[in-house]
Amino acid sequence: MPTPDKLPVSLVVIAQDEEDHIGDCLRSADFCAEAVVLDGGSRDRTREIAAALGARVETRPFDDFVTQKGAAVDLARHDWVLCLDADERVSPELAAEIRDLFAAGEPPCDGYSMPRLSWHLGRWIRGGGWYPDRKLRLFRRSRGRWAGRNPHDKVVCDGAVGRLRGDLLHHPYRDLAHHLRKMDRYTELAAATLLAEGRGLATLRMFVVPPLAFLRSYLLRRGFRDGRAGLVLAALEARYEFLRYRHLRRLRRASRRDSTMRA
Repeated sequence: MPTPDKLPVSLVVIAQDEEDHIGDCLRSADFCAEAVVLDGGSRDRTREIAAALGARVETRPFDDFVTQKGAAVDLARHDWVLCLDADERVSPELAAEIRDLFAAGEPPCDGYSMPRLSWHLGRWIRGGGWYPDRKLRLFRRSRGRWAGRNPHDKVVCDGAVGRLRGDLLHHPYRDLAHHLRKMDRYTELAAATLLAEGRGLATLRMFVVPPLAFLRSYLLRRGFRDGRAGLVLAALEARYEFLRYRHLRRLRRASRRDSTMRA
């Protein structure tokens, strides 16, 4: 049962090798009555740090983001859940807003979105489509679920969704090298999803979409407001699209070879 200073909310976090982040993540949402961490098989001290901070730690081999986050929500004991990634923190303003939301009893909506503000390349990024980047993370389990296309998961809520103003703070990358490694992994996941959906590939698209992605990020979404960081991030948007289609082409060729060998 929640204590008077705790809200009837389960904090739910998925993590893997996040010893640098998990502590700050859990402490930022210490207003929740319980914290659940579903670990994907960490080789560092993620589980030990989470347990020391009072979280209930469970382990499940990671397969994809949608099913992993859905499995984590299923572990919650409260109907209301606040879902965070290990590299996210609840800002003091957002924490106060969530407390006020429950102060009068049951919140009026079934879910709540919040703006997400990311720190990267030495600054808070506000252009290029990075902000406000609203995420629905606070919701009733009975009315919400994780869905989307890997690796771009999202919460779908079967009910009214309110909007909070406080920022969810995001620290997605340790540095540029970490960004590039993470991009390689995510583009492979995205390509595998496209292949599973039977999406075709026009080779021309691999060379047309990336420059369009750059222009969209840097000009249309005003990435130039972030100075040099905005320019770098626009270039990385182009790289993401190029890698996604290159991985898809490789997977399609491998699939055709396998089909030919079986025949």
